[in-house]
Amino acid sequence: MLQNVIIGQYYPASSPLHRMDSRSKLIAAFFYLFIVFLANNWITYGLLIAFTAVTISASKVPLRFLYKGLKPILILVVFTMLLHIFLTKEGDVLYKAGWFEIYEGGVIQGIFIAMRLLLLVLMTSLLTLTTTPIDITDGLEHLLGPLKKWKLPVHEFALMMSISLRFIPTLLQETEKIMKAQMARGADFTSGPIKERAKAFVPLLVPLFVSSFKRAEELALAMEARGYRGGEGRTRLRALEWHNRDTFALVLLILLTLSLFLLRS
Repeated sequence: MLQNVIIGQYYPASSPLHRMDSRSKLIAAFFYLFIVFLANNWITYGLLIAFTAVTISASKVPLRFLYKGLKPILILVVFTMLLHIFLTKEGDVLYKAGWFEIYEGGVIQGIFIAMRLLLLVLMTSLLTLTTTPIDITDGLEHLLGPLKKWKLPVHEFALMMSISLRFIPTLLQETEKIMKAQMARGADFTSGPIKERAKAFVPLLVPLFVSSFKRAEELALAMEARGYRGGEGRTRLRALEWHNRDTFALVLLILLTLSLFLLRS
């Protein structure tokens, strides 16, 4: 299941979303993280779902691939939804059995929170699925360029962010391998009380940290061997180009924001 996490992975394809400038995709992704909290009724959530569906269709990423990537977080989404259903006491009573009550407001709020989490994961995942780590680094560096006036290490920060995103699936795959190796030696991660399961995961940390530091050292040596010396004087193989499709995408996002403001309760 850990191998199915799609955050940080790149899916090669020839789609309008892949051809967009990385700066426009970064702006749109960060902007979407804020406007998704404007939705508070069925109409506004319907608009967000429609916009997300069109974006997924434009990315040409298979739905089966996205569904496999959502599996690891479905437990969190369902748990969050049930938590709101059972604890929120608003609206009419839909079900009552003794002290146990389910309210209409709790059901609606649970569904809305679940949809919000799924939409956030989908849109942030599409950013990495349609943008290479190098393009993410260049896009972040361009967007944060004005901060260089205050002597901030913009290039190093952008590189650190892109490497972190890239190594998320790698670390999850390494965790999966260590878990299988320990299960072959008798470790049990699936049965027993929750406390015992949590203790069983502790032995994973030491080999995972050792493997992470080893990979970091290998990456640093490889970058030094190729002449990497930071952002000063660095050249790029491909220059970022802003096209009409990038402007059109941001205009659509602004229209979506205005619609959410007008239609929210």
